[in-house]
Amino acid sequence: MSKLYIRTVVAVALALAYVLSIPFAAEIGLGSKVWAAEDSPPQKTRRVPTMSENTFKKLAEAQEAIDAKDFEGARKICEDMLARSRNLNGNEIGQVRNMLGFVYFSEENYAAAINEYKQVVAQGDQIPEGLETTTLYTLAQLSFVEERYQDALDYMEAWITKANNPGADPHIFMGQVYYQMQDYPSAIKQIEKGIQIAKERDLEVKEQWWALLNYLYYEQENWPKVLEILEILVRDYPKRDYWVRLAGIHGQLGNEKEQVWAMQGAYTSNFLDREQDLINFAGLLMQEQVPYRAAVVLEKGFKDKIIERNSKNLQALGQAWQLAQESDKAIPVYEEAGKLAEDGRIYERLAQLYLDVDKYGECVAASDNAIDKGGLRSLPQVYIVKGMCQYNKGQSVIPNLSAARKSFISCRNEARRKDDDNNERVCAQWITYLDRETQRLEQLEAAI
Repeated sequence: MSKLYIRTVVAVALALAYVLSIPFAAEIGLGSKVWAAEDSPPQKTRRVPTMSENTFKKLAEAQEAIDAKDFEGARKICEDMLARSRNLNGNEIGQVRNMLGFVYFSEENYAAAINEYKQVVAQGDQIPEGLETTTLYTLAQLSFVEERYQDALDYMEAWITKANNPGADPHIFMGQVYYQMQDYPSAIKQIEKGIQIAKERDLEVKEQWWALLNYLYYEQENWPKVLEILEILVRDYPKRDYWVRLAGIHGQLGNEKEQVWAMQGAYTSNFLDREQDLINFAGLLMQEQVPYRAAVVLEKGFKDKIIERNSKNLQALGQAWQLAQESDKAIPVYEEAGKLAEDGRIYERLAQLYLDVDKYGECVAASDNAIDKGGLRSLPQVYIVKGMCQYNKGQSVIPNLSAARKSFISCRNEARRKDDDNNERVCAQWITYLDRETQRLEQLEAAI
């Protein structure tokens, strides 16, 4: 079975989507707030050098330029201030670097932004605790975007030592980082920690958290956990992909009944809206020996124009109706399928079905169509069915017996050519029987 999850398409997309959705709290240089946990207690106030009125005004000018999208102007203001950094204390330098970092971030120059934010953190206890903590988190995020995963982890570890009562999101983020480093056990540990915190605080456990955790367990082939999480996903975030994956894992593990139940759940919820979904579901129902339900699923798929009316799909519907002993419904489906097919195999099956329901004229016609199209499973067998139908059309009519005899002769000749001893013997017996029956009827006619 092919993998249900594709690393670069699914998990990485989830990771980047999550990280890029987190606001960068270090957007402003004044009054920055730590992005930490829900309901986190206020942090202690650190004594830092006072910002001068001139520095405050210059930062306000830079902020106005940023608000006007004049990033070049904002950058120049900050760089001019740093050029006279001997007049600035550590807090002022940190605030200027912080704003300059945001300018680079806004210009998507993440490498330059990282360098500026590093300078912010380098000021140590000269800057407010809130700014330091926020900047550490921002550095972790930017390092992730820049694929510097070990740096991202290092910054997060430093952040956790300073943050108050971290919430779920930082652990989920660290799980994403560990995933990118292919350290799946550590990734699982962090994501499960995040989910645990969210549950304890009665907060939403996000769908993408479960999805990534499910993927990680899949990579480790921990099937009980994969099934457990998929059941959560289909319950809380019902979607086609989750139902189909749940069914696929059950199938992979040989849980046929559970596989059918999962597909039935998806079908009942109207999630099976693709041709292959419906065909697969019908096939599972056939395996579970409920062909009538399989036929209903396929027929509705045709009616809804989800399933294409080609010979292969129509043959599957005809077979389902036939196995459900609904011959009257199977026959017209086979007729349509036979006309569309490139070979005569469907007519071959149809001829046998006509024989079973005593429609001998239609049986002969279907046999002729099968022979004309060719590509049959057993040409001698088709001649046998045709001969039997010709015989049964009128057992007391000599021309019918003669026509049947010709079919059985063709059968015997074809069987000889293919060294098919069994069919050759059967056809020879029929020829002998028909010769005797013809002789008997001729004698009766002569006596009359």
